[in-house]
Amino acid sequence: MEGSANERLDFGKMGYGCQHYRRRCQIRAPCCNEMYPCRHCHNEATSLLRNLFDRHELVRYDVKQVVCSVCDTEQPVAQVCTNCGVNMGEYFCDICKFYDDDTEKGQFHCDDCGICRVGGRENFFHCEKCGSCYSVGLRDNHRCVENSMRHHCPICYEYLFDSLKDTTVMKCGHTMHCECYNEMIKRDKYCCPICSKSIIDMSKTWKRIDEEIEETIMPEDYRSRKVWILCNDCNDTTEVYFHIIGQKCSHCKSYNTRMIAPPVLPQ
Repeated sequence: MEGSANERLDFGKMGYGCQHYRRRCQIRAPCCNEMYPCRHCHNEATSLLRNLFDRHELVRYDVKQVVCSVCDTEQPVAQVCTNCGVNMGEYFCDICKFYDDDTEKGQFHCDDCGICRVGGRENFFHCEKCGSCYSVGLRDNHRCVENSMRHHCPICYEYLFDSLKDTTVMKCGHTMHCECYNEMIKRDKYCCPICSKSIIDMSKTWKRIDEEIEETIMPEDYRSRKVWILCNDCNDTTEVYFHIIGQKCSHCKSYNTRMIAPPVLPQ
């Protein structure tokens, strides 16, 4: 290939990478020996295969070979092309075999997570119990749930631990994508899809329900009937008077409850 290294570098910047990352190389997938811009492109392509037995995901650590996008030289994984000398990624991790030119993301490798994260190492800490990196604002300020990130988002079902999308930790300690969380709130859904606990302060709503119950008189046959309820917020079980609008937890005053026995007259 003719031209200086700088010229080749400029040429490479004109169009390289994929929708997931900007980089000057492609990776050879060791699982199928095919070339892909990144592991996400590989996983998306194989997920569309009609034959279920051919569907598979690329293990990032297993990548051994890459092809320079500037000079088309295939070579062992490294940051600098052995042929044309171009940086195949301004950020490079030889553990994850990861390249990315967009260094404004603040990429860093977390040894405890075992993968690269974005957002700047100084802005995150690794929670040993939760098994993932969280914003420093959550240090000693969140409910720990063991391996809380090593599951699928309860809304879109994408695996959270290495997802490219932003995630949020709810009051209950469970996690989901920020965009899924916001969409859920927009649809007036205020309970965790995993444990059913309230995810925002519901005190104003409980007060409004109190007022509605006071104004709604039950038929005489039901005024004395009681039910056993389980509170989703405090996990307490109590016996309360039945009302068509809702049953209030005697312990934490929440209406996020469900009946566990039908209405009966008191003995």
